[in-house]
Amino acid sequence: MAKKPRKPIAVDKLNPMLAQMELEQLVKEIAKHNKAYHGDDAPLISDADYDVLMRRNADIEAAFPQLKLANSPSDLVGYVPQEKFKKITHNIPMLSLGNAFNADDVQEFYTKIDRFLGLDGAVINLTAEPKIDGLSASLRYENGILVSGATRGDGQVGEDITENLKTISEIPHELKGDNIPDIVEVRGEVYMSHAEFAALNARQEDAGQKIFANPRNAAAGSLRQLDSRITASRNLHFFAYAWGEMSEFGFQTQMGMVEQFEAWGFTVNPLMKMFDNADELVAHYAQIEEQRPHLGYDIDGVVYKVNRLDLQERLGFVSRAPRWAIAHKFPAEKARTVINDIEIQVGRTGALTPVARLEPVSVGGVVVSNATLHNEDEIARKDVRIGDTVVIQRAGDVIPQIVEVVLEKRPADSVAYEFPRHCPICGSAADRELNAKTGKMDVIRRCEGGLICKAQVTERLRHFVSRNAFDFDGLGSKQVEQFYEWGIIKDAADIFDIEAHDGEKWDTVRKREGWGEQSVDKLFAAINDRREIGLDRFIFGLGIRHIGETTARMLARNYETMDVFLPAMQAASVPIGTDGELVNEAYADLMNMDGIGDIVALSLVQFFAEENNLKFLDKLLGAVTTIPLEKADDDSPVAGKVMVFTGSLEIMTRNEAKAKAESLGAKVTGSVSKKTDILVAGPGAGSKLKKAEELGIQVLTEQEWVDLANAK
Repeated sequence: MAKKPRKPIAVDKLNPMLAQMELEQLVKEIAKHNKAYHGDDAPLISDADYDVLMRRNADIEAAFPQLKLANSPSDLVGYVPQEKFKKITHNIPMLSLGNAFNADDVQEFYTKIDRFLGLDGAVINLTAEPKIDGLSASLRYENGILVSGATRGDGQVGEDITENLKTISEIPHELKGDNIPDIVEVRGEVYMSHAEFAALNARQEDAGQKIFANPRNAAAGSLRQLDSRITASRNLHFFAYAWGEMSEFGFQTQMGMVEQFEAWGFTVNPLMKMFDNADELVAHYAQIEEQRPHLGYDIDGVVYKVNRLDLQERLGFVSRAPRWAIAHKFPAEKARTVINDIEIQVGRTGALTPVARLEPVSVGGVVVSNATLHNEDEIARKDVRIGDTVVIQRAGDVIPQIVEVVLEKRPADSVAYEFPRHCPICGSAADRELNAKTGKMDVIRRCEGGLICKAQVTERLRHFVSRNAFDFDGLGSKQVEQFYEWGIIKDAADIFDIEAHDGEKWDTVRKREGWGEQSVDKLFAAINDRREIGLDRFIFGLGIRHIGETTARMLARNYETMDVFLPAMQAASVPIGTDGELVNEAYADLMNMDGIGDIVALSLVQFFAEENNLKFLDKLLGAVTTIPLEKADDDSPVAGKVMVFTGSLEIMTRNEAKAKAESLGAKVTGSVSKKTDILVAGPGAGSKLKKAEELGIQVLTEQEWVDLANAK
């Protein structure tokens, strides 16, 4: 009898290698769903599925902070605005919310607020309101008149959908009342009622057109119409609940501001109320959940916000979300389906990733057709086989997640899945590396084919031309893969040399569909436009394992120029210890950077110790010039300075002090070195203070730091 699969590994039972593997998979999965949801209005999974992905990612990052990836979903909001709309930059970013899934999460949220603010148990009032399952929008009024409206976009830049928003009856074209600020930016959620959704799909079906999966998709699709008359025919609605830029602000509370929205002519949610402890919040959540089927519109949880705006300001933000708000999400669902096949995908680092191809099944209104299986150990642990009937869960560790195998449904001729020992793309051996530190085998099996493996070469090329790397206009993943297939390029550096070889090969290209004379000329111009590029984009484009966009920016900010960065990485890659340990000064400087852990540092030194990589860099730098990042917050007295905090802080908490320093452009590290500029020492400061004094580093009291931070 087959052994019954065990439950997924709890976060506190994960080892670093398992955690690292899962974070890498989550980054890919979440990025795919961000594009589907925000960019295409065609989500592949439900909101609850997505929330679970994000929660799992956050839980693992909290347990293993040193493993947080540079391109972590925790630091991202939304998706890049579509090209068919004009762009509107949000003067104040539109961020997302953290999630809570049970009463314990809500209590922890409340406790963290108290601890961060250092209020010692004083009452903290919070508002609670339904979380509308729709599309976020921002409305800008000047002198009381609506002048523009935009989607969230990626949080920084949204799509200009002004004319479409004007068709919504609950959005006033002119604000009511007196003493309206010159600039008012109101934010809220556009949604479609259940009745309108049913009527729309009936009309679509009669006309032989697309049927929408749910009201949220219908609302998003309706709001992104180029013809506002189509939007008007969809009868959308709007709830106001937040704000952005305000030229004047006379309110002290969240509740007071929302009441002002209503006075100005907006519709606000009548279920919004205020409470002063976590138990009352959870009780209100239960009441709203009970009313959920009868509201006439979709909600997927309840949002809690600190009511006092001065406390909101003190709490500030972390990554992509405010510390002062959280969304308490409703639980999700399960379904059964069959695994039709298990396919192996090969990534740019050679990692072999198994993917379960499922018999499509609807889970909470969303069709699921595949699920990641992570690696061969996970397959063996759960004893997942082709032909198995499995339970797919909308809440759990990863989504879509195979919770368990239904053993009584297993076919009689079932055989255990055997993970391939050779790359399915190039046939090269696929091995698991031995971790010298832990003595354990890497959970990921990797193709040893390197540049002879088509999957790795093309994936590296696709990464090189991606939006956050070199981002050539007109040269995307599809085109660069074609050029590799046609023999025009062999590596990324060849991209900058193709115009010089504009001969027979390009004559052949010009005859292909979509590649006429004008297209080729535009491509050459786009390539030449990238001969100067920011150092952070250059580093990210190299595709170094574990080096995402945020870490690349951190490295660029720290080393400033390629002339400093490259020698430092090469120096850090030279072992000088008796046992080959990396103990030189350059490696120590790298490790002293806040956010750089062993795994990231090891990836860097391995890359720059490889002779072939250095040859590639030399070739690429012969065609490209890197430019430093612009200095952040030049007016700040601590911009660009390296700071360390030690001892007990009394005016603000340690987290608050660190967040303040980083917001002013400082680099906060955990240890004192000769590169440290300022040490802020509270009562009880010990060895760090002594070392700072020995090195002649500027030492400030907490009050002196507060005065400096507030200086203009």
